[in-house]
Amino acid sequence: MNNLLRLREGGAEWVRDDPWQLIRETAGELPAGPLILPLSRWLTLNADTTTAAEGVWLGPDDEVTNLTPWFPDLPLIALDFPSFRDGRAYSQAYLLRTRLGWQGELRAIGDVLRDQLSHMRQCGFDSFAVREDKSAEDALKGLAGMSVLYGRSVIEPRPLFRRR
Repeated sequence: MNNLLRLREGGAEWVRDDPWQLIRETAGELPAGPLILPLSRWLTLNADTTTAAEGVWLGPDDEVTNLTPWFPDLPLIALDFPSFRDGRAYSQAYLLRTRLGWQGELRAIGDVLRDQLSHMRQCGFDSFAVREDKSAEDALKGLAGMSVLYGRSVIEPRPLFRRR
């Protein structure tokens, strides 16, 4: 993923050497290295254990609560945006962070565009695989564009009027 952005203390960075490989197929040989697998394939590989070495990605129709037994050892959860018009992954991210208490890396994948990054961050995403035909440098500006949030979010649970 050449267009990976990751939040860090005080800002965001462009990650040029991301070791994770996103696997979209649900069958076939798996390459070596850290992988992000589709939920159905990931569950098949991890059915008999509660430890997980691979990351997992969920589609908009996948249930996020299926992953809670693996939270302590799960290295990464990615949520797919099949289209920029499909916002179900925002709700999945919010549920993972607030109700289920996920503390690990939460990555946005798929049709991820600059205009969405601030909203994704407010829902709990901390890394973003920006669409390959878009500029990661330009997308970084989208993360820096909004410094004060009026409403509550995962990153700031108190609305602005409560912070004064």
